[in-house]
Amino acid sequence: MSTIDGTAEHIAMIRPAMVPPPGVRAVVFDVVGTLVEPSPSVAVAYQRAAARHGVERGVSEIDGLFRIAWRKQEAIDAAAATPFATDRVRERDRWRGIVHDVFPDVPAAAAIFDELWEHFGRPTAWRPTRQGPGLVQQAIDAGLMVALASNFDERLLAIAGHVEPLSHVPHVFASSELGWRKPAVDFFRAVEARLACRPAELLLVGDDPELDLAAGRRAGWHVCGV
Repeated sequence: MSTIDGTAEHIAMIRPAMVPPPGVRAVVFDVVGTLVEPSPSVAVAYQRAAARHGVERGVSEIDGLFRIAWRKQEAIDAAAATPFATDRVRERDRWRGIVHDVFPDVPAAAAIFDELWEHFGRPTAWRPTRQGPGLVQQAIDAGLMVALASNFDERLLAIAGHVEPLSHVPHVFASSELGWRKPAVDFFRAVEARLACRPAELLLVGDDPELDLAAGRRAGWHVCGV
């Protein structure tokens, strides 16, 4: 875990023996890539689902197409009339679009999507990252409120109580339920309202330089990268 600006207040947050920075009341964790990761990987899960429907693709090909499809959906949200506003319908449409772009002109794409949607909504599809359990425990040991705030959709609500270390976190906020995706400042304001905290009282821990760290700073939060 690396600090963003190198200040003592961020270092304090990642060393359990040190006093948390003054004024911080809550640590808010990003989820995917920060605390948990898909197991098997996204590309392997896509490959296996496709194979069950008679579609053969290489993992590296799928990985490349997935990255392009992901960026395409991010661009769609950024260009929307209300940038990065979302809901359950939009999130499902996002993933449907990604799957169809990974498997273009494949008649079974709809069935592959349905299978993958269910797959990633199961606790067995996820495992802790190397640093995840320690990060959550450090925040708990510091006596702070602990929360999850993720661009993961409503499926997060179903799996959070069953996957380590998410199961130790009492407050769970998914983009589809907040109505906003990171990097929208409204995402952060929605979390603030639900935790009854001011921006300076919150520390976001995440792995994405833009969606977590830069966006968190713009919202006035403390940020810490992993």
